[in-house]
Amino acid sequence: MSQYSDVLIGVIIFIALAFDFMNGFHDAANSIATIVSTRVLKPQYAVIWAAFFNFIAFMFFGLHVANTIGRGIVDVSVVDPIVVLAALIAALVWNIVTWFYGIPSSSSHALIGGLIGAAFVKAGPSSLEMHGIYKVLISIVLSPIFGFVLAFLIMGIVGRVLFRFNASKVNKASRKAQLVSAALYSIGHGGNDAQKTMGIIAVLLYTSGHMQGEFHVPYWVIGACQIAMAVGTLFGGWRIVETMGLKIAKLTPLGGSCAETSGAITLFLATSLGAPVSTTHTITGSIMGVGAINKLSAVRWGVAKNIVLAWVLTIPCTALISAGAWYLCRGFH
Repeated sequence: MSQYSDVLIGVIIFIALAFDFMNGFHDAANSIATIVSTRVLKPQYAVIWAAFFNFIAFMFFGLHVANTIGRGIVDVSVVDPIVVLAALIAALVWNIVTWFYGIPSSSSHALIGGLIGAAFVKAGPSSLEMHGIYKVLISIVLSPIFGFVLAFLIMGIVGRVLFRFNASKVNKASRKAQLVSAALYSIGHGGNDAQKTMGIIAVLLYTSGHMQGEFHVPYWVIGACQIAMAVGTLFGGWRIVETMGLKIAKLTPLGGSCAETSGAITLFLATSLGAPVSTTHTITGSIMGVGAINKLSAVRWGVAKNIVLAWVLTIPCTALISAGAWYLCRGFH
């Protein structure tokens, strides 16, 4: 019999779904910034397009990322509802702060930092699963680099192939292609990001005695998380859309399509490997790669520097916030 009431578990699940909604809201820019900034779709249609493909993402991927979050970041025996609650509070606070200032930070790494901070203050460094944490840290570095290089190569190859074609015809074809690339990126976004909340809810149910049998992700959790993220995307985080779509580099429909394609490939690969990468890092690196194909000065490196600083600070800051939230929540409980 769990020492934690069903009401408390229900409240934490609600907060987890609120985080998933905020994740979609905060990271809507990842899916729609390029397609909006190139004027392929109006914002209200772009969010519907992205939300739909966010929702159906569960049809394309296994649950490798959910398992990494649920069992690969901290020792499952240390996790309890208070640890999960503290992690969610930290991630929500960080998302709200970065949304307010229009900074494209990572919701995924905010949640991971929250788990690390709460587990550390509860049980010390031995509670951390370093293998899983190293996987996350490596992905922080590799995903934007991979997105940058891949986008640079795709843009270079496509640009060379289409160089001799009529510019207006290329632009028209690129606008259609961007609908497809935006859909693929939204599938990758929904497949990787929604699974983080699935993992946190699943480990909550497992460690509190509300799950029968071995650790797994129940179907209702999968459905609820995909819906919450899709609805969050529908509302969109317009402050971040401006930064992602307009301030990093000037994009054409062809460039936007190349950036989204490289980002989608990166996310599909990461999700299949169970790596909880940041969709924000990935698309930012891809946009920079497209911007740099003409000349490096086309990328607004000052804006990029601020974004990178937010990436570096996300995990340590959310770990500190979560540690404080854990002490506070434990006192109330």
